[in-house]
Amino acid sequence: MKKARRGSSFDDFLEEEGLRAETEAAAIKRVIAYQIEMEMKKAKLSKSELAEKMCTSRSALDRLLDPENVSITLQTLERVALALGKNLKIELA
Repeated sequence: MKKARRGSSFDDFLEEEGLRAETEAAAIKRVIAYQIEMEMKKAKLSKSELAEKMCTSRSALDRLLDPENVSITLQTLERVALALGKNLKIELA
């Protein structure tokens, strides 16, 4: 006999507290920043070199790589993808 589940899921809790969108945005940004850093290492690119390829400043790239700063535009994501020789793929799941 299976035990009944108690309580709700963590997603339900975050939803009830009004924190789900904020929490998911922070998690997504951490993943994006990590992926960019890994691609920079593969390409042996410094922050300054990548910023130059993106036609942006080093401080703008630092904001993009800051996992705490969830403010990011699709245009910026597209520029970093192109600078790294990658394609940007975004999907709703």
